[in-house]
Amino acid sequence: QDPLVESGGGLVQPGGSLNLSCAAVNNVFGPNLMGWYREAPGQQRELVATITNVGGSDYGEFVKGRFIISRGSGSAKNTVYLEMRSLNPEHTAVYYCHLKSLGKYQYDYWGRGTQVTDSS
Repeated sequence: QDPLVESGGGLVQPGGSLNLSCAAVNNVFGPNLMGWYREAPGQQRELVATITNVGGSDYGEFVKGRFIISRGSGSAKNTVYLEMRSLNPEHTAVYYCHLKSLGKYQYDYWGRGTQVTDSS
């Protein structure tokens, strides 16, 4: 069973918006970091945005204020959301969810990836 389940990718018109979500299937222990990376054709995987279990976030330089990452609360605390706005062709890529431990527990998981494509 995949440890991370991603959803929300697809085709988007230029200037449009898209929301991604990723949920950890199993219990997550200790301090941790969840987030998104992307891999465009012919390019290396790069940071999109990450957020810790206590809400500290980080963004890739290309984001430029267009994306917002958040985590759920309560029973959804191990679900991460990415709101993407003002999309353009440079955002076309496969977006991968990532979860790793920041503490004593050993885990580091990647999702299968979800395609985001600008339709222009």
